[in-house]
Amino acid sequence: MENILAPLMFVVVFAIIFSGYPVAFALGGASLLFAFIGVELGLFDWNLLYAMPERIFGVMSNQVLLAVPFFIFMGLVLEKARLAEDLLTTIGTLFGHMRGGLALGVVVVGAMLAAATGVVGASVVAMGSISLPVMLRYNYSARLSSGVILASGTLGQIIPPSIVLVVLADQLGISVGDLFIGGLIPGLTLAALYAVYVMGVAAVKPEAAPALPPEMTDIPARELLQRVVVVLLPPLALILIVLGSIFAGVATPTEAGAIGSVGAIGLAGARGRMSWKVVRDACTGTTKLTTMVMFLLIGSTAFALVFRGLYGDIWIEELLTGLPGGRIGLLLVANLTIFILGFFLDFFEIAFIIIPLLVPAASLLGIDLVWFGVMIGMNLQTSFLTPPFGFALFYLRGVAPPEVKTTDLYRAVIPFIVIQLIGLLLIIQWPALVTGLVH
Repeated sequence: MENILAPLMFVVVFAIIFSGYPVAFALGGASLLFAFIGVELGLFDWNLLYAMPERIFGVMSNQVLLAVPFFIFMGLVLEKARLAEDLLTTIGTLFGHMRGGLALGVVVVGAMLAAATGVVGASVVAMGSISLPVMLRYNYSARLSSGVILASGTLGQIIPPSIVLVVLADQLGISVGDLFIGGLIPGLTLAALYAVYVMGVAAVKPEAAPALPPEMTDIPARELLQRVVVVLLPPLALILIVLGSIFAGVATPTEAGAIGSVGAIGLAGARGRMSWKVVRDACTGTTKLTTMVMFLLIGSTAFALVFRGLYGDIWIEELLTGLPGGRIGLLLVANLTIFILGFFLDFFEIAFIIIPLLVPAASLLGIDLVWFGVMIGMNLQTSFLTPPFGFALFYLRGVAPPEVKTTDLYRAVIPFIVIQLIGLLLIIQWPALVTGLVH
């Protein structure tokens, strides 16, 4: 019985999760259930649960995780103040004269919003509500339009200051700054691959990505320059200040997040867009998402405590380090597991359940944890796109015009999921894409 209790705990947790019960409570409830069973069988000591309050206090006092609400607030202020809308309009005008120019503009804005916010939901909703109707109006393919918005909106998963990278750094026990630096080139590479795909579609199927009519793009050079200076340069400056302060070691990610939040408020105020409604909506969204993260952390802490009390950590370590192929076997199993779970679970849930189990084995096999973290982040990005429960699909479905069917969205993401997997293979094949700037 002592050999099957820990594996059975896994089975029960996932059964509860897939039944639709909230993940945080599934983790906590299963932990208490198996603690009771373990005590009755003489395999678990209730005294181990005395460590729970101290661990929860450690979670709540974690300075690294304080960066999460700051970056969420920063992104939501930029969205609620419609600064993201201005970015889309201006960049769409810059690229609109080219075939596929609107789709390229979405990729560029997606990368900028990722670096300015790190909030996937905000990026997808902003680009979907603004760009999708315009693209459809000018005869863009519904699939290409939807796919490029969905994929570009998820770049906030990997391009710093990504919230998922903050969480992964905490779970991996490494520097957030190192993970941010490591994620920069892979994130930009992924955006470049999206752009190449868009240009390829525009070349092969011109009718799927036409250029805008001249009356939409013929704007006096002076007016266009003014738009660029007013709309593009301030967010770029904010991005450089936030990321530059982290990369240079001047500020911690938490401090940089606070700077970014103040900067977002300043940008909204400078454009006359700051109001109590913007502040209230941004604070409400930040509170909801941060509370979800904290409850997941508490639930996963209880799960880890009981799982280790039942010697599950030893079972997992022996299982993963004993795989055929050593490091290659671990990487294959880890990536396959995360990719499959991404069809059903949110990236937070995967990070809090799976990552703590993989880290000890990765460390024993001598795997660079910064590279490992970026690889996992790239894989987790697909969880936002993979049907049936990809969150980006639901975000866009909520703002998409009625003529865009749900089946169109599911088909639209397929080529971009393939592109993401290509990006994943690139960083596995050439680790220097991650580690080159870090070490």
